[in-house]
Amino acid sequence: MFRYRGWVVVLCLFQAWVCSSCGIYSFRGTTLAPDIKSVTINNFSMATAGGPANLALQFNEKMKEYYQRNTNLALLPNNGDLQLEGSIVGYEVTPAAPTSNDQAALNRLTISIQVKFTNNKDEEKNFDQSFSFFKDFPQNQTLSQVESRLIPQILDQIVQDIFNKSAGDW
Repeated sequence: MFRYRGWVVVLCLFQAWVCSSCGIYSFRGTTLAPDIKSVTINNFSMATAGGPANLALQFNEKMKEYYQRNTNLALLPNNGDLQLEGSIVGYEVTPAAPTSNDQAALNRLTISIQVKFTNNKDEEKNFDQSFSFFKDFPQNQTLSQVESRLIPQILDQIVQDIFNKSAGDW
């Protein structure tokens, strides 16, 4: 019985080693080619009237941090193998759940970001696409009461969606 467990452990370790040594696969979910070594994330600009003044800065920092944390790519100021640029094109609050008395039970904060992705090693992976996400909040709360809580959650999801499309090839 103990001999059998030992072989199972050795087999599992061998399988993990084989999978992690392949150039294109990783346990982090990226499918980056081995020849991609760097990324450039140009500062995203505000192209909408709404939102806090530091929204673009928050987004830029989240993007850079996410790529550094989830890849081994070097973050370069320009000419990276992968390049991301774009702008925040939407910041809207809309009623989300109308009630019978013509009031919204929920309001929805939506942020939209236009992203141009360039893969200098494989042009077929380039894209120019809009990403957006939203969070709902109760009608009895104002935007200023919930903004500091909702914006990071929305930006985290958008960053993850952009990462999955660019590095995860999803």
